[in-house]
Amino acid sequence: MLILAFFVGFLIWSYRGAGIHLAQLFSLDSFEQILIYIQKLFPPDFSAVVIQEALKGTIETFAISFMGTLMAVVIALSIVFFASRNLIYSGLLYEMEPRQGWKRAARILPYLAAKSLLNILRTIPEMVWALIFVFLVGLGPFPGVLALGVHTGGVLGKLFGEVLENVDNQPIESLQATGANRLQILFYGIVPQVLPHFISYTLYRWEVNIRVAAVLGLVGAGGLGQRIHIAISLFLENQLLTLIIAIYLLVTLVDYLSAYLRRKVV
Repeated sequence: MLILAFFVGFLIWSYRGAGIHLAQLFSLDSFEQILIYIQKLFPPDFSAVVIQEALKGTIETFAISFMGTLMAVVIALSIVFFASRNLIYSGLLYEMEPRQGWKRAARILPYLAAKSLLNILRTIPEMVWALIFVFLVGLGPFPGVLALGVHTGGVLGKLFGEVLENVDNQPIESLQATGANRLQILFYGIVPQVLPHFISYTLYRWEVNIRVAAVLGLVGAGGLGQRIHIAISLFLENQLLTLIIAIYLLVTLVDYLSAYLRRKVV
């Protein structure tokens, strides 16, 4: 009963704090405004100039998401092995070592630093990273790639770390019994276990990044989002619908491609 009362109280507090007004949302005036705007979207503008811009924006969005995800994998793999407790200072690999001593303390420091770095990377949203990189490198697709790479690198690092910390110990014990060193155990006992999960998480984040890349353009990071921002600002509703259709087709294509790769590889 106490848990239920706490949940109800928290729900009411959140409802008021978020400024939710359901009556305003479902009012007749709101539906009329939505209907009027939807009517303005039709018919979509399929002129040659708009199609050309939509195609160019689609290619940019695809490239931003692909390169950003690739950069994220590099960042995650360069940090995650230091952020995994069982690889850096505790667990089966270190059972024979003394619990105390400067060596163990020296390994804890890189672990804490890597965990903190991953937390910082994924805590800051992609939009904020994009704004930061727009100031650093200017407008265009490049800040979008950097924003996706940095943020997704933190997310993948977190996911990869959880996979590494939950590996099966039996192959590790078998390799230890043969006298294998830690590097050999890593490549022959741990990496084969975690690689399918790494690929699966990477493909999933690529699907997510396609959608995010389309939004990053709203802050000047190129792609379809930048063109959508221009269409909204200039009240070009017919062009806006064309760009929305382009986003839908791109997301659908990447979803099918990711599912195909997941079936073939994983």
